Amino acid sequence: MKFKVTGKNIVVTEALKEMAIKKVGKLDKYFRRDAEAHITMSVQKNRHIVEVTIPFEGGLLRAEEDNQDMYASIDKVVDSLERQIRRNKTKLEKKVHDGSLRFENFNFDDDAEEEPKFEIVRTKKFAIKPMTVEEAVLQMNLLGHEFFMFSNAETLEANVVYRRKDGNYGLIEPEF
Repeated sequence: MKFKVTGKNIVVTEALKEMAIKKVGKLDKYFRRDAEAHITMSVQKNRHIVEVTIPFEGGLLRAEEDNQDMYASIDKVVDSLERQIRRNKTKLEKKVHDGSLRFENFNFDDDAEEEPKFEIVRTKKFAIKPMTVEEAVLQMNLLGHEFFMFSNAETLEANVVYRRKDGNYGLIEPEF
């Protein structure tokens, strides 16, 4: 596995970089050699945030954790990624045939919880009118939702605005 370590609002020391690579490197047994892990460390006020993204053929594995200590954030993000792999083991096996995952190393305890089958319990339809991103954020806040799908008045494409953990907003746009 290859590693790319970057920092935002923080100078990543060699010791911190080595620790992150060592901890995230434990996930190496689940991936083929060509897999690449992107580790991003950032600091916002008293929060030390670690985000790990591992793109692989057939999917993307991502986790973000924060703590008051960067080393604790690294530990938490690795635990989170292992939980995701464990929960989605059977789905990943079905989806990826010759991808970059190595399934012979998926020897978790049999009592580990599997993610339940997805069940759609409600379908909702609504008319989409073209609006600006600002109008969509306002509409989302008025409804009290965490996300809002709308037709972007500038591009006439379906977009989604959402509220991020840090209190800011995000925009999802299609890419063709």
